[in-house]
Amino acid sequence: MTFNRYHSMSNLYTFETESLDDLISLLSQNLQKRRLEKGLSRDALSMMSGVPAPTIAKFEQKHVISLRSFIALAKALGYTDEIKQLLSKPIYDTIEELETIKHNKNRKRGTNEFKG
Repeated sequence: MTFNRYHSMSNLYTFETESLDDLISLLSQNLQKRRLEKGLSRDALSMMSGVPAPTIAKFEQKHVISLRSFIALAKALGYTDEIKQLLSKPIYDTIEELETIKHNKNRKRGTNEFKG
């Protein structure tokens, strides 16, 4: 699915076409960069986070990790606030989507409809 989102700051259209694998790979690369910037070995990060070093290696090399382990690693590297901000604000492309978001703001359950 491709989304077209207008960015008023740059007056350019951007097309978000990253695949799920691309996004997971990017998260893996970013986590490894942050680990190395802090001069941490996988073993050191393992001790800080409680995530086994082989799990860290598997994520960095094969991009496979549980959400719990990923959050533990991010937290150990000091990214708690960024994790808390993820999905914290609604995103919309049209006024209709904004109206739907406002209408559904306090819903406890979704519908079984997909509007794609």
